[in-house]
Amino acid sequence: MNTLTGKTALVTGASRGIGRATALALAQAGAQIIVHYGSAAREAKAVVAEITAAGSRAHAIQADLAESDGPRRLARHVRAIVGERLDILVSNAGIAKAATLEKTSVEDFDELFAVNVRAPYFLVQQLLPIMCKGSSVTLLSSLAAHAAVGELSAYSATKGAVDTLVRQFADDLGPRGIRVNAVAPGVVQTDMSSFTRTDEGRDMTLSLQAIKRLAEPDDIAAAITFLASDEARWTTGATLNVDGGSKL
Repeated sequence: MNTLTGKTALVTGASRGIGRATALALAQAGAQIIVHYGSAAREAKAVVAEITAAGSRAHAIQADLAESDGPRRLARHVRAIVGERLDILVSNAGIAKAATLEKTSVEDFDELFAVNVRAPYFLVQQLLPIMCKGSSVTLLSSLAAHAAVGELSAYSATKGAVDTLVRQFADDLGPRGIRVNAVAPGVVQTDMSSFTRTDEGRDMTLSLQAIKRLAEPDDIAAAITFLASDEARWTTGATLNVDGGSKL
């Protein structure tokens, strides 16, 4: 279904995992895709090749979103490609670091907030001039924002901040006709999550969920594509749980 034909989309962290699946899903729906990556150049180029082979347009852009100037530089490159109109922003890029409270370093804490909170905040700021009525922003939250999850206290705090940004951005940008929402996955089988690669981790994950299977990146990408489409035209300021009914 080409529901996004003629639209332009930026997906950050699109070289693998949920970002890759989202870039492919948005392209399948007809959008032109900007594939952002941090260091995985080969994987990003493979995503671009897959999209173009299917008949859509795509470009890859590198930017280190842990750097304070990263969002501004990424926005500048995006504008050079799409001109004065960006319809869809999916701020997917993120990092996770597991550590107890006692062992969390200041450096790790700061990097988590730099990538997971500061980067999407200033990326939205820098891209606002080319977003218009009908544009949408989707941020990536997490089940961890509202539940205690092992040794992820600092990571969880960043996702709680994302949920706050969603409400604030939705209120700020609603008068411009721009919608802002978040998707909150549970445990997903990606490179970022090694938890489900063990029998113990798999069994624990399934025990938390109402739906008894492991999530794939495509499951999350489908929800993000919905939020980017006109089918979600009356949805803003929401965090959509896409977690198989985790911790009900």
